[in-house]
Amino acid sequence: MKSSESSAPPLPDGLVAVVKRDCPTCELVADVLFDLHERADLTVITQDDPAFPAEAGWVLHDGDLALSWHHDIETVPTLMRVTDGVDAQRTVGWARSEWEQLSGVDGLGDGLPDWRPGCGSLSVDPARAEELAIRFSGSRLHSRRVELASLEDEWEAMWDRGWSDGLPLVPPTEARVLRMLEGTTRDPSEVVAVVPPSLVECTVEKVAVNAVMAGCRPEYLPVVMAAVEATCTDEFNMHGVLATTMSVGPVLVVNGPIAERIGMNSGLNALGQGNRANSSIGRALQLVVRNVGGGHPGGVDRATLGSPAKVGFCFAENEAGSPWTSLAQSRGWRAEQSTVTVFTGESPRLFVDQRSRDALGLTKHLAQALAVTGSPRTVLGLDAMLVLSPEHMARFADAGWSRDRFMEELGSELMLDADELLAGAGGIAEGLPAAAAGQKIAKFRPGGLLVVHAGGRAGLFSAIIGGWSNGPRGSEPVTREITI
Repeated sequence: MKSSESSAPPLPDGLVAVVKRDCPTCELVADVLFDLHERADLTVITQDDPAFPAEAGWVLHDGDLALSWHHDIETVPTLMRVTDGVDAQRTVGWARSEWEQLSGVDGLGDGLPDWRPGCGSLSVDPARAEELAIRFSGSRLHSRRVELASLEDEWEAMWDRGWSDGLPLVPPTEARVLRMLEGTTRDPSEVVAVVPPSLVECTVEKVAVNAVMAGCRPEYLPVVMAAVEATCTDEFNMHGVLATTMSVGPVLVVNGPIAERIGMNSGLNALGQGNRANSSIGRALQLVVRNVGGGHPGGVDRATLGSPAKVGFCFAENEAGSPWTSLAQSRGWRAEQSTVTVFTGESPRLFVDQRSRDALGLTKHLAQALAVTGSPRTVLGLDAMLVLSPEHMARFADAGWSRDRFMEELGSELMLDADELLAGAGGIAEGLPAAAAGQKIAKFRPGGLLVVHAGGRAGLFSAIIGGWSNGPRGSEPVTREITI
């Protein structure tokens, strides 16, 4: 039964059938219902016509569909054996053998076909389902109700109340939030995370409200919740990500079976617009930070320039087309697990190489491009993400390189000559201290460069996403498993 079962109207004990006249199978078994009433004291609950199959004391009318909704009647006819108000056994549609087994009565429906499918219950009719959900389970929602005046424009009203990131929002009506919550088995009142910067507890319901506003579908909700959990860890340091004057925000990479199941884009234009899941999941996370955590631009959010990444940045890795283990696997997760990795990054910067035909040459060129991440004179302090396109990945596949081989070769190429990076060298004040002279220094700390495979199959272009400060005062990439 549904979670609000305490208010559910009780089922009568004994043999119970739920039917409706507007169902050919229910009409077909009408005589069987009379037979079972006489031989097994059947009670019939009818959804539409109170006189079907008869106007009698053993026929109850579920006019408001409360009984059908609370007891999860999805198909009529449904035949049940009820003990102490609990549905102990049920069968749906008409199947002579199952009806005889459940009722203990032989010889039912002589002359009828052995089997016929049922029809949809009125309680799950799309035209009624949302209304019933609000009527019977609206009390599950604890969020504050905001009443709008009859002449108020709901989209403008949401902007005026400060809920928007600058783009139109989907109004989070009770029906839409309840529908969103169908995407998870978690209790709406469960706390998902404490959201910076104001450190406010955020429940499953609050995530669902913001997911509605962002334009998510219910099946995206588990991804959004996992992203919220990852982002609100001390390791990720969302407060610092907001407060920095750098142009960074959470970048979400989804791995595992869920990416394909919910239709995420890992191919053509994967880092761009046009895919509902990619666009709305990243946006939902940012709306949670804004509306629950209080992370507003001009408040705690102090980005000097900002970037489109702060609206919402989410994509899936192309695992099926990759010869390498995935990003998630490189971080210790199994291929069959669905995960989201949250990385603090800026907008992607295009890397162009249309002439390299060997793996080593392309690696050297990638190293040159990565060496200027943040600044050519910034080393070890900033992380980065490299998004390799399929055409560039083909160079490494053809050479038989594994992820480990690539990371080893790239790391070698990213050992930089400190003398060229010293403060004052070449007339540039920015740079390394004089004590670094004569050394070779890695551009990135161990584990500070994340590599992902994504993008369209045509085009010799990859992308570099620069990161933010790492270490105890910065941000660490965080991966969380996505659970329903």
